[in-house]
Amino acid sequence: MRSLTGLRALVAPGCPLLLLCLLAATRPDPAESDPADSAFTSLPVREEMMAKYSNLSLESHNISLTKQSSAPVEKNITLEKPSDLELTCQFTKADDLNSGNVTWKKDDELLNDTGVFNTTKVGNTLYSQYRFIVFNSKQLGSYSCFFGEKVRGTFSIKVPKVHGKNKPLITYVGDSTVLKCECQGCLPLNWTWYISNGSVQVPVDVHMDDKYIISESHANQTKLRIKHLLEEDGGAYWCRAAFQLGESDEQMELVVLSFMVPLKPFLAIIAEVILLVAIILLCEVYTKKKKNDPDDGKEFEQIEQL
Repeated sequence: MRSLTGLRALVAPGCPLLLLCLLAATRPDPAESDPADSAFTSLPVREEMMAKYSNLSLESHNISLTKQSSAPVEKNITLEKPSDLELTCQFTKADDLNSGNVTWKKDDELLNDTGVFNTTKVGNTLYSQYRFIVFNSKQLGSYSCFFGEKVRGTFSIKVPKVHGKNKPLITYVGDSTVLKCECQGCLPLNWTWYISNGSVQVPVDVHMDDKYIISESHANQTKLRIKHLLEEDGGAYWCRAAFQLGESDEQMELVVLSFMVPLKPFLAIIAEVILLVAIILLCEVYTKKKKNDPDDGKEFEQIEQL
């Protein structure tokens, strides 16, 4: 109240518009307190998120562990859109363990919100569940359950992987070529093509003299056609698929050769043939000369011996 009274005193009478502007400037930005910006929020906010995404179907994943699981057990989970996710770690022969021996981590961060964990023991098996809503890219990553100090199970959550041609695509100056990317079993929101410019990725300009043509006949596939190839068109190309939870890209290499490159081995063979024919002709000329002039032949043999 004091600050507001002082603010009114500073503003000259008859300037209500200036007062409203100052009050608006001091009002906190609601975006700064948006609960969706935090990957891990308080329990009331989590309940609000659960209600907001109540139409999502529950997706459950399980990892089984034993005392003999010396190496971490891993499971990959691919998500395209927000999901209600339940991760369960099952530890068999847990006679010497209880719920206090179970911890969860996201990447290297310890998860302390026990309100979303559920750990129970049935016989000699210990079950630990972690349920949450994945609604943005911040929540992608590795979620690990630890039983004691040595036994660990890890769920790796990521967006689908896109695939292109692994080997370099080789073509020639003046030709046209097609680069293709696809995503098996997924439907990206959109596709984008990039070309390398040094260490920077630059979006491909499809309006550049009809040189580039992008076709997306199928939602899970994209093709980039490059016409009138030049040597400088060679390099690295990326296709990028956008999903609700993030992006996935793939790199491909294009090599553009001039016509002199394949001709070089052919020219080298021709040069070798010409050299060989020249040597043969010189030998024949020398042989004929030796027959016609035996003295010269003896002198040549003596020189050859020396």
